[in-house]
Amino acid sequence: MPKQVDYEARRLRIADAVCALIARSGMEAVSLRDVATEADVSMGAVQRCFRSKEEMLLFALEHISRRVGERAEERIAATSAPQAASTLLTHTLTELALLDEESRTQAHVWLAFVSHAPAGERLAAVLRDTYGKLHDLVTWLVRYGQDTGEIPQHLDPTQEAHSLLAVADGLTVHVVAGHQSPEAALAVLQHHVDRLFR
Repeated sequence: MPKQVDYEARRLRIADAVCALIARSGMEAVSLRDVATEADVSMGAVQRCFRSKEEMLLFALEHISRRVGERAEERIAATSAPQAASTLLTHTLTELALLDEESRTQAHVWLAFVSHAPAGERLAAVLRDTYGKLHDLVTWLVRYGQDTGEIPQHLDPTQEAHSLLAVADGLTVHVVAGHQSPEAALAVLQHHVDRLFR
């Protein structure tokens, strides 16, 4: 009987290999041959899963985008009792900023994709969609804080979400570049959250 291949599992394995290569050596290191070696599959297996390098990169970006968004949403869902909006915002933005040791690889990969977005409209479209979803999530959290009376009503949730996401993104860059430690970046992030609750 022919062996059944789980193509989705193989595609995810290949996406993880793409991310590992980017984290180690940058986007330039990603070739079909090197990805096949990293994923421990044949070149033919990679080509059966993806018709082109661009399609493979797009899938890898979508994969990491989903993981970042899901982790933030899981942090909110994991709270068994109603949480203060300040706690939810801090936890969510910390996840999005990719500041902990576990997220360091994702931070390198994310920034590599962001830097290549101007050269590829399809990559840019995935990033726009991801940032749109993250913005909606943070906007919802600010509105939640207004509903609970923790955040003043005169603040515009949409604008505050833009500012908070920009701070989280900037801190990702600063930590990856070695300009700030993760601990210092967390303190900056907390400062920007706290100002909403004054």
